[in-house]
Amino acid sequence: MNELSLTCTRHIKAAPQDVFEAWLDPAKMAQFMSPRPEMHVREATSDARVGGRFFVMMVADRDLPHAGKYLEITPHTRLIFTWEAPWSAPGTQVTIDFAPHEGGTFVTLSQVRFADELARDSHLEGWTGILSKLAALTERNLNDV
Repeated sequence: MNELSLTCTRHIKAAPQDVFEAWLDPAKMAQFMSPRPEMHVREATSDARVGGRFFVMMVADRDLPHAGKYLEITPHTRLIFTWEAPWSAPGTQVTIDFAPHEGGTFVTLSQVRFADELARDSHLEGWTGILSKLAALTERNLNDV
């Protein structure tokens, strides 16, 4: 297995608190934790504490279960969690940093450990789609206030 990694970024026009908390709220996770428009989340759970677990059942033409354990939760600043799926490499970990920037939040998402470059590239595409849905959700909620 290669020590491949990825990083993707996104500026979201919402406060770091709102963007951060969306990652821990199952109702919000269900709205953005699927990478493509034709996908949806059938189930999302979150025990939002260090050592707690989350679960997301993405659905496309088949069920795509994803789960993990929270390793670090630094409010409004950083999340680190494992990323577990039937096709994920062992020890895969995701780090998300949230920084205030120009009236919003600069999100930096990094993931380490992939079986190969194809898996890494697929995850980069997936996270990019998820960050786009997250931006739409949190920016829409801001406009609804």
